[in-house]
Amino acid sequence: MFKLYTIEGKIEIPPFLFGQKKDVSARIILSEDYEGIITRDYGFIIAVVDVLNVGKGIIIPGNANTFHEVIFTILAFKPTVSEVVEGTVVEIVDFGSFIRLGPLDGLVHVSQICDDYISYEQVGNRFIGKETGKILEVNDQVRAKIIAVSLGTGRSGKLGLTMRQKFLGKEEWIKNDIEDTFAEKEVKPTKSSEVEDNIE
Repeated sequence: MFKLYTIEGKIEIPPFLFGQKKDVSARIILSEDYEGIITRDYGFIIAVVDVLNVGKGIIIPGNANTFHEVIFTILAFKPTVSEVVEGTVVEIVDFGSFIRLGPLDGLVHVSQICDDYISYEQVGNRFIGKETGKILEVNDQVRAKIIAVSLGTGRSGKLGLTMRQKFLGKEEWIKNDIEDTFAEKEVKPTKSSEVEDNIE
């Protein structure tokens, strides 16, 4: 999900930054141009980590800036479909809940909260499962699976999440799933006489 990328690009350094070292000026420009944006190739760019190389400046007549080729690394958040993520419920609305996953929020539609009929309780601003009694509220820590990624360009992106499968959802839901799984697979003890008969 969090990845480091090395990128080659071009920058313009304006005259007011000429007094700085080239790599410092480049970092200022790159931070303004890249940090906080979403791209299809890299996802959500969190930070420019390092400026590895700044080429010699080229001057173009009529332009006060210098033009440089640059190599730099970025830290990006790039979610992928089927990835399991953890986050915090930050908002609940009648059609689902929004989960904060680091720099981006994902939506768990009401139909994807759990394998139960879910009702929205406006007074308590929460979801309640009819059969299971599962409750989902703001500030709950949850585990979800990414089922849809739509990263455009600019500063917006959409993530679709699900918590319907076993071992997803709130921590207590996951613990119950684990206990149920072990209970289903538990081997019933056999009588000692049955064991002896099988050996012969």
